[in-house]
Amino acid sequence: MQHLHDIALTILKGNLNVQSSETLLILTDIHKQDIAQIFYKAGQSITAKTMLMVMPLLDKSGQEPIQAVSTLMTNVDVTLCITSHSLTHTAARKNACEQGGRVATMPGVTMDMLEQGALHADAQEIEDMVGKYVHLLDAAKNIRIDKDGHTLTFSVENRLGIRSTGVIRQAGEHGNIPSGESYIAPLETSANGEILVDGSIANIGVLKEPLLLKITNGRLEEAIGPDGPQLLALLGEGNGRIIAEFGIGANKSAILCGNVLEDEKVYGTIHIAFGSNKPFGGANMADVHIDCVVKNPTVYFDGQQVI
Repeated sequence: MQHLHDIALTILKGNLNVQSSETLLILTDIHKQDIAQIFYKAGQSITAKTMLMVMPLLDKSGQEPIQAVSTLMTNVDVTLCITSHSLTHTAARKNACEQGGRVATMPGVTMDMLEQGALHADAQEIEDMVGKYVHLLDAAKNIRIDKDGHTLTFSVENRLGIRSTGVIRQAGEHGNIPSGESYIAPLETSANGEILVDGSIANIGVLKEPLLLKITNGRLEEAIGPDGPQLLALLGEGNGRIIAEFGIGANKSAILCGNVLEDEKVYGTIHIAFGSNKPFGGANMADVHIDCVVKNPTVYFDGQQVI
């Protein structure tokens, strides 16, 4: 277990820059307590103000935690979320950052992920690649994705790209650990066309068969394939079906494994998400955020091929 303790220490000190004077909250649920305990013990060796909280289990990514959890997050210096489902795109995370807290999310993380894959990538390479893609996203107006004869278009005009490098050291910063993606909130009513998802989907896992998504004016209308009914059920009938995110994987050590925390970082993939995006510059609020990973697409920014 010592090597896992050392990995946790590296993350807390290197990625999060936790100081002995700071309050550190390790937030978990009943399914991730074993991993959370490793980080809790590592945190105690850094700061005596380390807390471990086991929160009620969420049903899906993007769902808001109970108010007591949200309140605690806004009153600590650093929150590390080791949970089954993602808190990244929630008002709870956003509010904590607005109060100056640093928030890192590791939804669905496993022991295997601690020991291999995306966590062990070249940090400088990730920062450089993420920065390159964000620069292109900031300048872009219209994006087109081609995949196996299907095309999806949408606008990102006047929206800003977001760097997710896994380095979260300044007040108000947040991100996934492990990371390596550049992402942006498309204009909510601008997406039209089809996209073939053949990688994985959050809360579903690696797809055995591709899923064809049909989108009209930003809203997911059809999901054709064996996992289509489950995706639509996760998103619900309301704002959960609105396009929320376009992201680009930039971690060459990440492996498509069925855990979207790592899957959406895989180099050579992109992902489209539906649901909440107001926490990162969009206009849609929903109690869900589900990412859909696409392998080896061709992507154009304003007519110029980028991927």
